[in-house]
Amino acid sequence: MSLQYRTTVYRDVRPMGGAPVDLVVVDGRIAQTPLGEAHVVDCGGRIALPTLVDAHIHPDKTTWGEPWVTRRPAQGIADLARQDADLFRALDTPVEERAGRLMAHAVAQGTRAMRAHADVAPDFGLAGVAALGEVRARLAHALDVQIVAFPQHGVRRAPGTEALLDEAARTGAVDLVGGIDPGTFDDDPQGQLDLVFGIADLHGVGVDIHLHDRGEPGLTAIRGIIERTRALDMGGRVTVSHAFRVPEDTGEALRRLADDLADAGVGLTTVAPSPRSVLPTDVLLERGVRVGLGSDGVRDSWSPFGNADMLHRAHLLARCRGARLDEDLSAAYLTAAHDGADLLGLPRADFTRGAPADFLLVEGECLPQIVVDVPDRWAVVRAGHVVARGGAMVEAHGA
Repeated sequence: MSLQYRTTVYRDVRPMGGAPVDLVVVDGRIAQTPLGEAHVVDCGGRIALPTLVDAHIHPDKTTWGEPWVTRRPAQGIADLARQDADLFRALDTPVEERAGRLMAHAVAQGTRAMRAHADVAPDFGLAGVAALGEVRARLAHALDVQIVAFPQHGVRRAPGTEALLDEAARTGAVDLVGGIDPGTFDDDPQGQLDLVFGIADLHGVGVDIHLHDRGEPGLTAIRGIIERTRALDMGGRVTVSHAFRVPEDTGEALRRLADDLADAGVGLTTVAPSPRSVLPTDVLLERGVRVGLGSDGVRDSWSPFGNADMLHRAHLLARCRGARLDEDLSAAYLTAAHDGADLLGLPRADFTRGAPADFLLVEGECLPQIVVDVPDRWAVVRAGHVVARGGAMVEAHGA
């Protein structure tokens, strides 16, 4: 779309699957009436849905667009982390090129924002952080990106990582610092949390900690995160990723834990890995916990699977949660859209006046059917501009 137009009218569009309307966009936001001459896009009765938020993805690890990689057997996180380093050294394609391919693909499938974790360890230095920073700048017209300095190899067990995390935060290269299973993988349940929260507090960044631990180690870590979040007044800036310990609770115990998380301002993310490990999103959201949905790794050394398509991930969330009713299918989509936006501190793209004009266009009957069928994206709109058509990005501000 030419930049001479302040107004675009998306004609014959069905927001959220409702009745057809002409959707007016002025200066990148939903409006009631056009301002000046308008550019018109005929949408042919297609459904408009809010674009999606990938709240947990690892673009620096991906082999997206590369020749097939044969994966080796692995025993646990440490072995997989070593294979990450081996793959990093073996691939000739720079991280920024591989990650850029994947992130552009995500945009073309309807992702408006992502929280991207970059491995930080002596094996990599800050190469992944720098690469994601380059891609973020290149795709800024189409995608919001928060970068996490993630110690995949551990903090205590990989000497030198602490200094790298501090440098990444001190220089402003990242928005958050991470941790991983402090009680088991790092074998330092209090020290790792003290270190990560100390860096975050010193440099004014957020925290996003991978927590795969179940049972008592998982609960101890969650309680420690809640305590530090409260003590440092970091509510709204702390996330626990995966949080496999949370779905072990049910009934009143789950509600109490959810209340404590909500009160402290600690958010959670899930990648809908299985019915056993997926977060109980309905209870958490009902109790006021911010919950996001993410892709996790995409065709990396950990797994050959993944596609960075958040509509498909909403489909997986609905399946893992046993969704059958229309409202449950729709809720899975809204977790990937509105709830993810809440987690990342972004405004909801909810088609209300003044909301960001960020939406995707698909052919379909209704939102529940779209979640089940995962149709192709006809177009993706960011701030009123078409940024992708037919599953591929277009030139900046193209029509």
